[in-house]
Amino acid sequence: MAEETTKKPAVKKTTAKKATTAKKTATTAAKKSTATSKKATTTTKKAPAAKKTTATAKKTATTAVKKPATKKATPKAEKVVEEVVVENVEATVVEKETIKEETVTVSEPAVFDWDLFESDEHDSYSKEERTKLDDMYDGTLTQIQEKSLIKGSVIAITKKEVVININYKSEGVVPKNEFRYNPDLTIGDEVDLYIESMEDKTGQLVVSHRTARTHLAWIRVNDVLETGEIITGFVKCRTKGGLIVDVFGIEAFLPGSQIDVKPIRDYDQFVGKNMEFKVVKINLEFKNVVVSHKALIEAEIEEQKKQIMSGLEKGQVLEGIVKNITSYGVFIDLGGVDGLIHITDLSWGRVNHPEEIVQLDEKIKVVILDFDDNKKRIALGLKQLSEHPWDGLKTDLNIGDKVKGNVVVIADYGAFIEIAPGVEGLVHVSEMSWSQHLRTANDFLKVGDEVEAVVLTLDKEERKMSLGIKQLIPDPWENIESKYPVQSKHNSKVRNFTNFGVFVELEEGIDGLIHISDLSWDKKFKHPSEFCAVGDELEVVVLELDKENRRLSLGYKQLEENPWDVYESLFATDSVHEGTVVKLKDKAGIVSLPYGVEAYCPAKHMKKEDGSFVIAEEKNQFKILEFNKDGKKILVSHTKVWGEVEAKKAASNSNKTSKAVKNINDSSEKTTLGDLDALAALKEKMEKGK
Repeated sequence: MAEETTKKPAVKKTTAKKATTAKKTATTAAKKSTATSKKATTTTKKAPAAKKTTATAKKTATTAVKKPATKKATPKAEKVVEEVVVENVEATVVEKETIKEETVTVSEPAVFDWDLFESDEHDSYSKEERTKLDDMYDGTLTQIQEKSLIKGSVIAITKKEVVININYKSEGVVPKNEFRYNPDLTIGDEVDLYIESMEDKTGQLVVSHRTARTHLAWIRVNDVLETGEIITGFVKCRTKGGLIVDVFGIEAFLPGSQIDVKPIRDYDQFVGKNMEFKVVKINLEFKNVVVSHKALIEAEIEEQKKQIMSGLEKGQVLEGIVKNITSYGVFIDLGGVDGLIHITDLSWGRVNHPEEIVQLDEKIKVVILDFDDNKKRIALGLKQLSEHPWDGLKTDLNIGDKVKGNVVVIADYGAFIEIAPGVEGLVHVSEMSWSQHLRTANDFLKVGDEVEAVVLTLDKEERKMSLGIKQLIPDPWENIESKYPVQSKHNSKVRNFTNFGVFVELEEGIDGLIHISDLSWDKKFKHPSEFCAVGDELEVVVLELDKENRRLSLGYKQLEENPWDVYESLFATDSVHEGTVVKLKDKAGIVSLPYGVEAYCPAKHMKKEDGSFVIAEEKNQFKILEFNKDGKKILVSHTKVWGEVEAKKAASNSNKTSKAVKNINDSSEKTTLGDLDALAALKEKMEKGK
């Protein structure tokens, strides 16, 4: 039986594998009779006795593949089938008949052309069918990329994770806490995902729902900014200067000025509420979004402003509500349009802060002072609704009258005194004291002080008044001539210095000047501060008095006798005195003589007998060359001292020589040998004298 099977035609090996349970029957069947072979196989399964034959047929089939198939193999195949039927003696008659019928229907196997099947030219489908099949196939796959947004469907929900099908080779797994905002998430819901990475270390796809929401939110916010669409957001909390709003999952900033057209003082009233907004600004660099609720109603407000502005007139009285109070004024809401009352227009009197006059949300009447249609600015006034205080001022108030009032403002140049509500007068700092010292008003007055003053000038038309305080006391210069006559001596106090002298105060309102040249007879000062200090008390002598110009010239050195009168006799010309060089300048020296007098010695007169020059701190004899009493100058010389001694010696020697020569001439006729000896002795004597 095995030999007969060997002679059978070869069949495709793959066909035998697909029919493993019926290998014995498949060996005899061709590819084109596949249906017939399957029936035979089913019949064979019911015959347990055929197992051995099946194993034998399997080996035979493997060998038979290598042999070419021929038509003569058909009768042998029929015999094999008949033998299988005979071996299954336990099978029923129905099974035998079925096998015989199937065996009869086995068709002759055809040769399969694999080259034709694998060639591109051969296709059992038309072009349209092939395109349709390709589209169906592509529809079952999803092309994804990293850093991209996709949609997926929830297929499973666990305690910690949500599994999402994205039509890819692996599902996306997202932590369940990313869906905390959606507690109603169920299987089958469609969600957005962001591809973080195609795979991690374990090969798992990494996706994020939170990141996808953020990206989609930014896309949505940018679209809303371009289109101007009105969106709804949830006010989460309050922050400095405004509110934090949740818009599409993004925290946006709502400035306090953009909440409403009216100033909002309590931001907490909006926390936890949903509000409508418009996106007005996006900062991509810092990921900031600014929204506005005010922008929704600005258009309506602008229309109201136009209507109100068109009906405004100067001098018109309107009722408004105090909207905001600042240090410089008050903003009034006139029903959609804001006007400003400047602090100077709140009251005829002086106002330190607007809160002294009005309160927030208070209804008041105001008058329109001016308005600008283009800038939408309205200037309002409150004090203009009442009579001006100057109009109610006493008619009998005249210059020279005394008035009382309170100090309301102090400046460096003076103080303002309010003598009646809204009526003020200025007391200049020069009118506060008869003293000529430079002072400020703060040295005399303080805000709130009650003072009495004299009206100096009064202009009711210009509504100006100047006052004086020093006029309440007598002018000390009125009897100055009798109180401070010339050459009288007085005590004074040093007030301040200038480069040319010292200002001293004799009494309140009377000052005098001591010129720098009147400080000392013999010393010279570069600045008066070298002589005294501020606050020192000095005794002075009145030198000159000018009542008209209120000037008083004083002296200090005049308290003593002029020492130069004595110096004139002490330091007479050509007299020699011992002195010390206290200072050198360009080889010239300042010499200190007795009694503290200083003299000047030029450089050429500093030369000593040995050819050197007098140095500083060296004591020597100096000769007075010149004495100037008026200029207080003394000129001295050291060279003249030793130069005159030499001159005297030279003159003495000259006289002696001339006498000796005369004696010789007189006795020339009587000259003897003894005379010659006398001449030699005289010569020797003269040489010793030199």
